[in-house]
Amino acid sequence: MANLQDIKRRMSSVKSTRKITSAMQMVATAKLMQIHKATHGFDEYANGLQQIVGHLIRQKVLEQVAGEVPFVTARDVKKTGMLVITTDRGLVGSYNSMVIKQTNALMADLGLTRDDVVIIAVGRKGADYYRGAGYEVLGNEISLPDIVTYEDVREVVVQITDLYTDGQIDALHIAYNHYVNRLANEFAHRQLLPLTVESLVTTDAVTEMYEIEPDPASVLKRLLPLYVQSLLFAAIADAKTEEHAARSNAMRGATENADDLNNKLRLTYNRARQAAITTEITEITAGMAALED
Repeated sequence: MANLQDIKRRMSSVKSTRKITSAMQMVATAKLMQIHKATHGFDEYANGLQQIVGHLIRQKVLEQVAGEVPFVTARDVKKTGMLVITTDRGLVGSYNSMVIKQTNALMADLGLTRDDVVIIAVGRKGADYYRGAGYEVLGNEISLPDIVTYEDVREVVVQITDLYTDGQIDALHIAYNHYVNRLANEFAHRQLLPLTVESLVTTDAVTEMYEIEPDPASVLKRLLPLYVQSLLFAAIADAKTEEHAARSNAMRGATENADDLNNKLRLTYNRARQAAITTEITEITAGMAALED
């Protein structure tokens, strides 16, 4: 009977764990839907901004402001900023390990060493890893709410772009997990700064004619910082979206594993109980036979 009691205790523990993982899955799924809704309007703004910037670049306006906007001024790269976006918490499957592994491979491909890189960490997991690995991690990790909005990120993206403007870094790369759909993701990387003509003209040109005041050069100088900030926010929001999808998938997998384990334990319990009953019947029958003798 002690064995049966142990099995019952394990079944109870598995059921309690299943309730927790199931609830966490529902919460993560709800947050995934919320962040989709929260960032939908920003996508339209970012696309419009990219189109206008691409249009001005095609009009050869960049040459007029190249020396006045640091974001498009290339310089000798002594320090490279690597913006690594991970999570603050665990229970996200391979999300963080994938980002870190691919980022390390990226830095190796770029020929970057610990002395060449400054890690700008969004998320505690990445900050803890790179600090432990001996990299220079800029300040503390950047923690953001689960449903991130542009207002939440505005100060952060300005701080990051100021690092380039102030000359603390000479190039800026972004590394994170890109949300494809609820079941799929992929590692994403791009060199954000300095901006190049090739990166700026990838968007479709605006076909409408505009009256631009005071002049196209002044407008482009104003738009380029906003463009860079929109790219930073888009990457952070994308990574946050994938975080919720990864946590939902991880918790769904844990819930399914709990169901499988509980079914196995129930089968084991029934077999043990049947064996115990059979043993009792055998003992009773043997006792009755002994009395008759």
